[in-house]
Amino acid sequence: MPRYRVGKGLSVEQVRKLLAASEGHRLHALYLVAATLGLRRGELLGLRWSELDTGTAAIGQTVQRAGGKLHLQDTKTEDSDSVLPLPDWTWVALLDHQERQRRERERLAEVWQEHDLVFPSEVGTPMEPRNLNRHFAGLREKAGCPDVRLHDLRHTVVSLLMELGVPRTSSRRSPATPTWRSP
Repeated sequence: MPRYRVGKGLSVEQVRKLLAASEGHRLHALYLVAATLGLRRGELLGLRWSELDTGTAAIGQTVQRAGGKLHLQDTKTEDSDSVLPLPDWTWVALLDHQERQRRERERLAEVWQEHDLVFPSEVGTPMEPRNLNRHFAGLREKAGCPDVRLHDLRHTVVSLLMELGVPRTSSRRSPATPTWRSP
């Protein structure tokens, strides 16, 4: 089991700066999901719309590079598979992201390749993980957080959610809450 240094996660202020710096970008919802769910990079890129339900995200696959190609594959272990509650603001951001993606898909109809991915490349295919790393490097500079890694958001989730007042147990949403729309 890996051991981590205490304080490896980000402060709430650093997370706010990163999210403010990503506002308006097509990957803003990805960074919000990373900050509030603590998913690994491959899990973020492998998340499918069909794995989202009202208020939850089922984590069951990942995007990995192997043999020079990108692959969608199951998570490494059964322990990695999970159903996580989505904080309300993450859920709303994903609904907004879904609408933005729908517009992208319509605009790029001739080249869009549908894979049901929440965070695909600009043409719908699995996103190259190194491209996400490059984008995050620019984002952290813009936010004034030069020593932060995308993976550090994974170690921030519990303290961030506690700071923001998210209860330890998730309450189920009412039936009147809107549901995910198919892409």
